[in-house]
Amino acid sequence: MNKLFSIVALLFFFGLRFGFAENGEEPNQEAHQIEGSLQWKQGNIPLGDNLATLKVIPEFRYLAPTDAKKIIVDLWRNPPNNAQGILGMIFPSDVNPTDETSWGVVITYNADGFVKDDDAAKINYKDVLDKLQKSTQDANAERTKQGYEPISILGWATQPHYDRTSHKFYWAKELQFGTSQNHTLNYDIRVLGRKGVLVLRAVASMADFQQIEARMPQVISMVEFNSGNRYADFTPGTDKVAEYGLAALVLGGVAAKVGLFKGLIALLLAGKKFIILAVVAVGGFFTKMFRRKKRNDEA
Repeated sequence: MNKLFSIVALLFFFGLRFGFAENGEEPNQEAHQIEGSLQWKQGNIPLGDNLATLKVIPEFRYLAPTDAKKIIVDLWRNPPNNAQGILGMIFPSDVNPTDETSWGVVITYNADGFVKDDDAAKINYKDVLDKLQKSTQDANAERTKQGYEPISILGWATQPHYDRTSHKFYWAKELQFGTSQNHTLNYDIRVLGRKGVLVLRAVASMADFQQIEARMPQVISMVEFNSGNRYADFTPGTDKVAEYGLAALVLGGVAAKVGLFKGLIALLLAGKKFIILAVVAVGGFFTKMFRRKKRNDEA
């Protein structure tokens, strides 16, 4: 565990300005050029190697991995390695990436095995929240030591809900960085499949919660595994089974099993876009998220 925390101590949050001036000016010319080069798509979009299909309805639009990387790396100024493994991004049709209040959904896939859902009815989500809050609080001393603001998980914005028919799982959390009055919304969707889990993540300001909450059912309904990769296609005794259940998905179990530096989360705070890495302590299942107190590198 000490070795793990030594690695964690070396991890820094690379957040740079999204393209808005400090006084709230319009995005710069470079941002407009990047936006103009994007190839938006709608309709049936294949994800991965015949892994799944995204049925993009007119209210939304999709960016392929190459264009999603432009958003994350070129437009939002994050390190290139943060865009690895992305299957694309979904944006509302009436939202542009250069909008100050824009939000999008990052799609990734964790091939970590078949996640059993037999614990669905037994999960006490109050206990899960208590564990998330405590582990986050316990990690704040290390965050502060490394020059980052402490993080508080204030509660569920949307309590976890699992649909045993569609094998889709979603929840949302309200977070606070330091003493900021602009609270952050983390909205997570997991689609369970035969050999792994599709991960959809949208993060925005809590001020946008109502509009995002209203549109999330559409996002959830758009993604399905293809035949052969569906949850019902699981072959006992042949297919790999994940070493955790549904509760661990909320606690960060997927990131713990697939490696320290996986788990892409998009953050939207006060008109600035950030990508951070979720680092989960094996055995503890808590996510360590770091954000700098000082923002000299954002200018």
